[in-house]
Amino acid sequence: MIQVEKVSKVFALEAGDFAALRNADVTIRQGEFVAMMGPSGSGKSTLLQILGGLDLPTTGSVAIDGTRLERLDEKERTLFRRSKVGFVFQNYQLLPMMTVAENISLALAANRMPKADIDRTVARLIREVNLEGKASSFPAQLSGGQQQRVAIARALAMKPALILADEPTGNLDRRNGEDILKLLSRLNREEGITIVMVTHDRHAAGTADRIITLRDGAIVEDGPASEGAGRR
Repeated sequence: MIQVEKVSKVFALEAGDFAALRNADVTIRQGEFVAMMGPSGSGKSTLLQILGGLDLPTTGSVAIDGTRLERLDEKERTLFRRSKVGFVFQNYQLLPMMTVAENISLALAANRMPKADIDRTVARLIREVNLEGKASSFPAQLSGGQQQRVAIARALAMKPALILADEPTGNLDRRNGEDILKLLSRLNREEGITIVMVTHDRHAAGTADRIITLRDGAIVEDGPASEGAGRR
């Protein structure tokens, strides 16, 4: 599903070049749930952005489901993200002036899906993330956990093969965080969606099959998650 080969990312700063990633090699199989951990500045979010085509490596190659992202132009990467990748962020990134249903339908409308099909898809996704009765609510009327469920429903709208989650429980209390982790685990287990999740939380990482640890831009450890190993 994901093949990262010798990927480095260097940012040109006033104080000099900064290597956010150094020769990263990663292989992730279809249907895996992988957590990435490491201290702030270790390169995990940079790697996640490169996996999603939001940024390009300075050197090296990234293939997602057989597509080499560094060979795509900006428009092609946008279309690729829209069809293949769902994003879930720590701060939800919902549009405050839009309802739950409208936020979820954004990608569907951008893809020019007929309105009747959009309505059916949104209704199904709202049920899937247990937000019945909230379709007409605005983000400010929802709890943090509910907003993250909307974000996950939005990520699922185009039936992605891959979900990239950047600290999806970072702004949530333990109970809501557990609910989001259970939802991601169910999507991975029942629908076969590949999930790559950045987290600082060792317990959250234990939900995954594998934990990849980065430090100073390099992958220093890659192995099974003790909790995740038996979760299936």
